Amino acid sequence: MKTIVCKLLFISTVLVALTSASCNRQSTVGSSETNADTICLGPDFSADSAYFYCEQQCAFGPRTMNSKAHDDCRKWIVDKFQTFGCTVEEQNADLKGYDGTILKATNIIAHYRPEAKKRILLCAHWDARPWADNDRDEKNWYKPVLAANDGASGVAVMMEIARLIQNDTTLNIGVDFICFDAEDWGAPQWTGLQMDDSWALGARHWAENYKPKENTEIIYGILLDMVGGENARFYKEAFSMKYAPRIVDRVWSAAQTVGYSGYFPQEQGGGVTDDHVPVNTIAGIPTIDIVPHYPFDENSSFGPTWHTIDDTMEHIDRKTLKAVGQTIIQVLYSE
Repeated sequence: MKTIVCKLLFISTVLVALTSASCNRQSTVGSSETNADTICLGPDFSADSAYFYCEQQCAFGPRTMNSKAHDDCRKWIVDKFQTFGCTVEEQNADLKGYDGTILKATNIIAHYRPEAKKRILLCAHWDARPWADNDRDEKNWYKPVLAANDGASGVAVMMEIARLIQNDTTLNIGVDFICFDAEDWGAPQWTGLQMDDSWALGARHWAENYKPKENTEIIYGILLDMVGGENARFYKEAFSMKYAPRIVDRVWSAAQTVGYSGYFPQEQGGGVTDDHVPVNTIAGIPTIDIVPHYPFDENSSFGPTWHTIDDTMEHIDRKTLKAVGQTIIQVLYSE
């Protein structure tokens, strides 16, 4: 990922809440707290667990397309979701990269309660960028990115959610967890090519082949992209506001309820060429993107480690994982 296709200036500052507010947690899975002002639903999201899943992906090395690390990590992801009780399918495809390279891609689709008719889509990409083309040192531009944040963090949050809900039959919905492949093979900056259609190849393939099962409906989707970075703030992404503003409002309201409004400012960021675009425009599923925006970062508005060799576990923040994960839990249990 990606390109910013529109930019806004911010003139206000945001006071960041780093810890969750006290609330009355109501769940068949988690414990309850008393004397609280707000209602938190669902189990406690474990940032330590999500951090571990992120770390495990990185242990394979950069999961670049057509590599052994990519194939080994695919098997591990499939196994983990199956361990959490999901029905897992693999959607294989030969996709053509910007440079003509044939990419052996696999979208990993894990279904929680596959029989449920009303469904929510949670998604993230799992491949790693093969070139650190935004690194400050041009000597690193042709090196692969470990992709701790830009890839592994979103998958890790989904895994922890799958672990938490695996034995809970009280949810009124099914959940489809999709790990999109071939997202980050977009044309490198050093080519000078502006090719928005070279990104999100796996998501586009899935969207083009999406056929809902009889009497089932994915009512909306949430994309998790780079959701573990230090000092991350998730502004309202422009395409999300265009295609699914009500879902944006629902998620940002959930963040406020669970005490993480500081991570989710009530301000709009740029439009991002990301996996949610084909899900919206081709599959027709209203889908939002939870993606960080760093309006004052000198290296990139996606943050200091984006597409650099510094996208490592050293810069993954458990507090960010917790803020995003607990917010998504709140959204699911509010249905």
